[in-house]
Amino acid sequence: MCGTFPPQRHRWSMNFYYPNFINDMWRIFGLIYFNDKDYFVDIPGKTFKVDLLKECLAKHGIALSDTGREVVRTAGNASDKFLDIKRQIDLPAILAEIPECKAVATTGEKAAGVIAEMTGTDIPKMGEYRVCCITDASGRKREIQHWRMPSSSRAYPLPLVKKAEIYGNMIHALDI
Repeated sequence: MCGTFPPQRHRWSMNFYYPNFINDMWRIFGLIYFNDKDYFVDIPGKTFKVDLLKECLAKHGIALSDTGREVVRTAGNASDKFLDIKRQIDLPAILAEIPECKAVATTGEKAAGVIAEMTGTDIPKMGEYRVCCITDASGRKREIQHWRMPSSSRAYPLPLVKKAEIYGNMIHALDI
């Protein structure tokens, strides 16, 4: 699962992916796997339960990455509109390390554009996927699914339950 890049450090509530406490990603996962939006939320600490998150992700075979390795924020906020990706992830190298990977999910429009550009495919419609053929760094040609998911940012105008439904459909289709 690939997003773009984390927000500025002063917005972090933890040292892990989707660190902003008002981001919905870990509430989405709580709804999908435990029918509880607060399952991974440490409400008094205004952070997330990182050990539980990592355990859940490992159990379901979900890896996380940013699509940007080197970025410039052109405004003082976390919006992808003002994010200039100077260097992308090395997707072929990552896929060579995880040969069992069958899909890449992108969490927002900018991340979806980065992966679509790398794979030479169109950006999938929200909640859908495109099949991509990619040669990983070990020289292995493989087909993967590129799923486009909604942004988990609260700025994205979709209710939490609807976001969880879209992510849940993908997770069910991938049997993870």
